[in-house]
Amino acid sequence: MRVIQGNLLGGGNRSVEITVADGLIKEIVAIEYDSSLSYITPGLVDLQVNGYMNIDFNNEPLSPEEWRTITRELSKNGVTTFYPTIITNSIINLQRIFEGNLESLKKEPDVLKYIGGFHLEGPYLSDEDGPRGAHDREFIKKPDWEEFKLLQQKAEGLIKIITLSPEWEESEAFIQNAAKSGVKVAIGHTASTTDQIKKAVQSGATFSTHLGNGAHLQLPRHPNYIWDQLAEEKLWATVIADGYHLPENVLRVIKEVKKDKMVLISDSVALAGMPAGDYQTAVGGEVTLTQEGRLHLKGNPALLAGAAQSLWESIQQYVDNGIGSMIDAIRRGSVLPSDLMGLPQKEGLSIGAPADLLKIRVDDGGWKIESVYKYGERVSSCLP
Repeated sequence: MRVIQGNLLGGGNRSVEITVADGLIKEIVAIEYDSSLSYITPGLVDLQVNGYMNIDFNNEPLSPEEWRTITRELSKNGVTTFYPTIITNSIINLQRIFEGNLESLKKEPDVLKYIGGFHLEGPYLSDEDGPRGAHDREFIKKPDWEEFKLLQQKAEGLIKIITLSPEWEESEAFIQNAAKSGVKVAIGHTASTTDQIKKAVQSGATFSTHLGNGAHLQLPRHPNYIWDQLAEEKLWATVIADGYHLPENVLRVIKEVKKDKMVLISDSVALAGMPAGDYQTAVGGEVTLTQEGRLHLKGNPALLAGAAQSLWESIQQYVDNGIGSMIDAIRRGSVLPSDLMGLPQKEGLSIGAPADLLKIRVDDGGWKIESVYKYGERVSSCLP
């Protein structure tokens, strides 16, 4: 049994005492208002993490210690649930990565508590320059359900999201099968037509991966696949709000159109969380990470080389740029992605919900994370 006190963010001058039992919120009781208390919010849920603190999910399976390190570092930035993202590779390598990761994770039950599932981004994407992004054209291929079932077997059912492009003839049947199996299908890295996107949604696709990115530099005014995804009312949209991947006006438009179906993600790469400087990477070659958190090709600041900020940092950018309030940003990075994925965390701060909590406060003019709880346990004691 644990009791956590704090103020409700956006709830006026309201202090509460939250009682936690067996990892769940058992009781929420109003107490006398105390302005010195930090704000309590739900923990962050990041649907797309490619790596962090120089640990990459896409080279080799992680060791148990690497899993502990990346989970600990993400949790310090408020992430209490995340989806490790494995990108396009050969099917043999993907099998090896999933199988090796499961071997490590079975040794780390404390880490498994943080993982909502794997996000497989590719290899069933567009092979066109622009939409393909940094994905290796050599391994881009048409959707193959039997092949995916083999990957899912190696992942022991933990692939919960697959991002694909519905421009392939085989896409409709694949999406239907994936949706029936409980895997969320996202549209991304696509050059699809209006009809192909419509059929993908009808087949069971539920959201767009980093909408507005992974696209051609120039598009027809209309129709184009960004308008098409915006117009599909059933489609949710994940966006990177780090201040670099999408202009403020684009974020505002997506927010206005999608409303409660716009979710914030980090899409962080391995250099996220690292000190500023020049680095050599497997994808992108020589890159520069600036003090402000912008990752670009060395000598060419105009070309981004991935996202290098945590979800918490993107949330702060979202607020600082006036796109929404902190309570709005937290909601889009916690409760709403949980709702999209059907997680119990979608209940947020309510009785019976998992006690995945943050305590945050304004300090020196900015928002800071004071402490993080996973199932009611402080992160420091959960991951010693």
